[in-house]
Amino acid sequence: MRLLLITIMLTLLWQGPALAQSTKYSDSELLDRPLMERYILDELKSLRQDQQELEKRLVVQITDRELAVADKSLNYANVTVTYFFYIIAGVASLIAFVGWQSLREFKNNTKEMADKRLDAIASEYEKKFSALERDLKRKTRIISENNKEIERINEIHNLWLRAQSMPTAEQRIDVYDEILTIRPGDLEALTYKADAAMEIREYHWALSLCNRVLDLDNTNGPALYQRACAYSRLGVEEQAIEDLELAIEASPSIRELINTEPDLEGLHGNPRFDALLEQTNLLEGHGQKGN
Repeated sequence: MRLLLITIMLTLLWQGPALAQSTKYSDSELLDRPLMERYILDELKSLRQDQQELEKRLVVQITDRELAVADKSLNYANVTVTYFFYIIAGVASLIAFVGWQSLREFKNNTKEMADKRLDAIASEYEKKFSALERDLKRKTRIISENNKEIERINEIHNLWLRAQSMPTAEQRIDVYDEILTIRPGDLEALTYKADAAMEIREYHWALSLCNRVLDLDNTNGPALYQRACAYSRLGVEEQAIEDLELAIEASPSIRELINTEPDLEGLHGNPRFDALLEQTNLLEGHGQKGN
């Protein structure tokens, strides 16, 4: 449950830059984010410590179980052999009435019976030990995978923080490349990388990055918006407007950006784009009246 809560909070935190840009949060609201980041890091550390303590307890409990089972099996074998010797002693008086051949057959049969019984006991406990060993390996593997995933999440989170503090687009692109090295195909990192490429006027590169994202998720609003900006800069107006409409349909908050987006200046005067702006202004007017 805690891991699910942390995953949800991390998702919200990762989407923080996009939401901050889209909803134009004030500086004071952005300053509250380190408290959340500190809380998540503390929770991650506590979760890792809990998992390590769980692994230790599992090893101790399973070891105690194995020792108890071994002790019971040895005690059971000892009691069984003792009872066999009592039986042998009880029938010793019959040895005088039987011949040597009968005595040898009786001895052989008794030994075979004892061997079979001991083999059956050993086989039964061997199966139990094998099952315990498989269960321990499976749980250890799960714990190890969870620890590695937590470490990856922590490292990626630190890289996102680095990217926000970088002053130039080229430096942010380097950080996004590090994120993609750890988690190839991260759609959010690709989208932000496309935004940085737009800042350095690499419009075709940004278009290629957006296409990679949309090949995997064709309803990704930020990627559609970035591609619309790239098309606008490249002079493909109709495709740019079509992507804008799809982006607004997927993420309605994007509508608030199109009035002030410099990359969309080339679309002003296009009837479809002007209609889109007019619709946006009407919606904003209704929203202000409602407030």
